[in-house]
Amino acid sequence: MSPTNRPENGPPWRGRLYDVLFESDQNGAATAFDVVLILTILSSVVVVMLDSVETVVEEHGFLLRVLEWIFTILFTIEYAARLAAVRSKRRYALSFFGIIDLLAIIPTYLSLLLLDGGFLLIIRVLRVLRVFRVLKLVRYMGEARTLGRALAASRYRIIVFLISVVTLVVILGSFMYLIEGSTAGFTSIPQSVYWAVVTLTTVGFGDITPATSVGKFLAAIIMLMGYGLIAVPTGIVSVEMAQAAHMARKMEGSPSVRDRVCSDCHSGGHDYDAQFCKGCGGTVVDVGAE
Repeated sequence: MSPTNRPENGPPWRGRLYDVLFESDQNGAATAFDVVLILTILSSVVVVMLDSVETVVEEHGFLLRVLEWIFTILFTIEYAARLAAVRSKRRYALSFFGIIDLLAIIPTYLSLLLLDGGFLLIIRVLRVLRVFRVLKLVRYMGEARTLGRALAASRYRIIVFLISVVTLVVILGSFMYLIEGSTAGFTSIPQSVYWAVVTLTTVGFGDITPATSVGKFLAAIIMLMGYGLIAVPTGIVSVEMAQAAHMARKMEGSPSVRDRVCSDCHSGGHDYDAQFCKGCGGTVVDVGAE
């Protein structure tokens, strides 16, 4: 939640409530609230998971329902408190975390309205939706912004990589369809493409296997290619992660970050891995304290 949604006027308790709910690094009360809320979220997700185990429901069904309603009431109070604390209630309600907070409580209430046996499947879906509570933890992960910036910066390269992989598996799957045929389980090109995806990702379910020597040779090539392909997106994101972390520390004024300055024109702000100045072409050097 952006600090600009802090109430500017009104009773003093709204400002104090906002600080506790949204400013976790400002005071001890906010930190304690966040710790309790994180533990509550994790506990509620565990209850949702146990509610899907038939043997546990048979023995402890009543206890699970009681705990679920306790968690729902607690999250309802939290949601109402957040709405009361912010300046723009509509802005918070339509924000990412506002929607997640609503999804954390609404399935339990909706299940009360769907008591007819024909809606049992809908109730089951609503119960599963309660696991969205785990997304409430995202607001407490400080590095999530750095990861988000890194993924956003590398999205085009990742898209090109994925398109290349899709093209490759279609070609390889088509080859296997021609080589093996239906006798070995490669009954169609989509089925063969599925086998290529499973093999290229080194999963290897084993439900379809080549029978000919040529098919086995091609399968071995695909397996070896899979190890190399896994490293490509990892490298793309890692580079962007390092740069995003560097820029984040630089914006925070960390003394451990050196600035990149041209030795000729003395201009700064160069990329962390830059060797030459973008303006004059001079050599870029590190300056600043460790």
